[in-house]
Amino acid sequence: MSDIGNVNSFSLFISDLHLCHTRPAITAQFIAFLASTAKDAEALYILGDFFEYWAGDDDIADAHHQHIIGALKGLSSSGTKIFFMHGNRDFLIADIFAASAGLTLLPDPTLLEVYGKRILLSHGDTLCTDDLDYQAFRKQVRAPAWQKAFLDQPLATRKAQIEALRQRSESEKSYKNESIMDVNPDAVHTLLRDFDYPEILIHGHTHRPALHQLTYDGHTSERWVLGDWYEQGSCLRLDKTGCKNIAI
Repeated sequence: MSDIGNVNSFSLFISDLHLCHTRPAITAQFIAFLASTAKDAEALYILGDFFEYWAGDDDIADAHHQHIIGALKGLSSSGTKIFFMHGNRDFLIADIFAASAGLTLLPDPTLLEVYGKRILLSHGDTLCTDDLDYQAFRKQVRAPAWQKAFLDQPLATRKAQIEALRQRSESEKSYKNESIMDVNPDAVHTLLRDFDYPEILIHGHTHRPALHQLTYDGHTSERWVLGDWYEQGSCLRLDKTGCKNIAI
């Protein structure tokens, strides 16, 4: 458990930006966010699906990626700590990217002690336990042997495979019930119980931004769901008074 914070500090939480070269306006909005709102933050937490996809750290030479990496490094060098948690789209981000961008990789989930509160962070996909096909796929691609075999292939081959997987995923979503792609209440309960009921749980993944007030076993917790960046930016601010969504 990490502990940061002083009386005047605040931290920011974002997820599901899905940055890619075909959506330059969102990339520009993110770069502007780093230069404005984020520059005064003590810490910025990026909770997964930062990129539309990540084929491996050998792709950092891409011009679009370099633009983003440079902006992150600039923020980090100015004193804002940056933390990154893998999502389902960018779980292959590794140490080369982290060092280049000046950020720290976090395991999923991660518990913080900050501003007098216990904060639990997750990308959120592990909570969607009703989507059995996705959970089976997640288990497969998170296995070290699968990742090694995948990364041993040429970059162009990997990108082609990812594009095919993305198209299949979008097709499958069209006939999946919306409810199975949301979090399972029992999974949320189990996660909170495993970490002794922290006051706040923050996650993304579902693209359903909301605040959920929860009570389990006599304990109360807030579940904050982060919004995506498909149409506009979304950000959660945390300070000693609690959480609030802020405009970008």
